[in-house]
Amino acid sequence: MTPALEQLQKLLKQLPGVGYRSAERIALHLLVEKPARLPELVTALEAAAKNVRRCVVCGNLSEEDECPICADERRAAGQVCVVENVQDLAAIERSGAYRGRYHVLHGKLSPIRGVAPEDLNLASLLQRMESGGVTELILALSNDVEGEATCHYLTERLPQAGVSVSRIGFGLPSGGGVLYADAVTLKSALEGRRSYS
Repeated sequence: MTPALEQLQKLLKQLPGVGYRSAERIALHLLVEKPARLPELVTALEAAAKNVRRCVVCGNLSEEDECPICADERRAAGQVCVVENVQDLAAIERSGAYRGRYHVLHGKLSPIRGVAPEDLNLASLLQRMESGGVTELILALSNDVEGEATCHYLTERLPQAGVSVSRIGFGLPSGGGVLYADAVTLKSALEGRRSYS
């Protein structure tokens, strides 16, 4: 194996979800099977690195100061859904169930991993809350220790006068059965139950 190929594989392996075999397969695909795609990929990566940045309002990815969601006047400006990362925002958008705005924290509190409040995108959320435009805050963070700690921190620190704060529900997935659910999922499902009418 050549040093350049080894370096390419090493860098590909550092990407999330890419192991040694996948990195090898991708590298060989680009260099041997489809070498014509390589310059196009390099150009796209360079363009993204140069043009894509965080939205100044919510932290989503954008090529302008404001992302398309923050710039969309048809969305409910007073409703803000707080998510951990851009992938979570994309997942909620794909559902089509939410038409408000977002705030991306770019992580969650984790003292074990050295993630403190100043490491998250909290200052602009505080600014948004203090400006008085937020009427509802939806906490859509993961159902784990770090997610719960982050939600607790937010509810303790952010001004909430006139702001309704809620947490997304957790529980059994659609089509999932009680028999195959783990104890934490069943506990969340029971705690998050609602009236059946």
